Amino acid sequence: MAPPAEKSDEALPEPPVTPSADEWRVMSPEARERFLVEVIDALSDPRLTMGNGQPHNLAKRRATDRLRRHFDAIGRRIYLAEELNVLYPGERAFCPDILAVLDVPQPEDDERMAWVVADEGRGLDLVIEVLYEGHRKKDLVDNVERYARLGIPEYFVYDRKKQQLHGYRFPSPEARRYQRIVPQGGRYASAVLGLDLAIENGKLEFFYGMAALFGTEDLIGRLKGMMQSLEAKAEHAEAQAEQAQAQAEQAQAQAEQAQAQAEQALTSLQNSLLAIVAARGIPCSDSDRERVRSCVELETLQRWLVRAATVGSMAEVFAENT
Repeated sequence: MAPPAEKSDEALPEPPVTPSADEWRVMSPEARERFLVEVIDALSDPRLTMGNGQPHNLAKRRATDRLRRHFDAIGRRIYLAEELNVLYPGERAFCPDILAVLDVPQPEDDERMAWVVADEGRGLDLVIEVLYEGHRKKDLVDNVERYARLGIPEYFVYDRKKQQLHGYRFPSPEARRYQRIVPQGGRYASAVLGLDLAIENGKLEFFYGMAALFGTEDLIGRLKGMMQSLEAKAEHAEAQAEQAQAQAEQAQAQAEQAQAQAEQALTSLQNSLLAIVAARGIPCSDSDRERVRSCVELETLQRWLVRAATVGSMAEVFAENT
């Protein structure tokens, strides 16, 4: 059977052209909002997003999560967004999979409907497109020309289906045509991020020196492994305590040992829960911490820990029903 034909870009809808910076400044807030709604409608056309699916979405989220955790860890401000519409003056609006702007804070409640260059006072520093079943010519040809013309310093394409990585940057600050980034040892250096990009085990990875960046799912996996180990230790300690009851001379010593192990298990679970809450940036008051510290039920702590990996507040962590 012949392979399916790749998508054609001929019938793609054209997003509206952004007004010039001067025109944008004199527009009323209502007029600006109407234009942004028009942009959102145009870039939400199913013909632009059809066929992306979960492989495309998961690759985006995984990359953004790793980058955000890394820059938080090193204390460097960076603004990261997935599929945020971008408006350059006099250019058609576009919506990259991942965009990055250095030295711009990432607000917890980001109310941007788009990155409007005329309002922000600067353009993008880096774009990453994830290609799976989308429009190949757009990502591998058209965007190479467009992003270079707009002066975006670096552009990467992760071809997830073909497991290929393409990188582009300007050969000099004055240049306005991209040059391909030549990989070294299979890694593509990003001067903007200060990281290397590479494909390993079928996934896009980022490297800081020799170490690969880890994401939230890695931390959760480690904490779950710790939790299971601690639960096993607690169960073993309890079994030893029951056996010790039949051994009068050793009962007291073994009971004290079991109690110490149980307390260690509880403390470790409590610490693990507070660690993942802090890592995900969930606001945690003193009373919330006290509630965690005062909980002595392994099952309850385990349930809270699993919730903390996905919810956004301590109220949801402590909720009785989920």
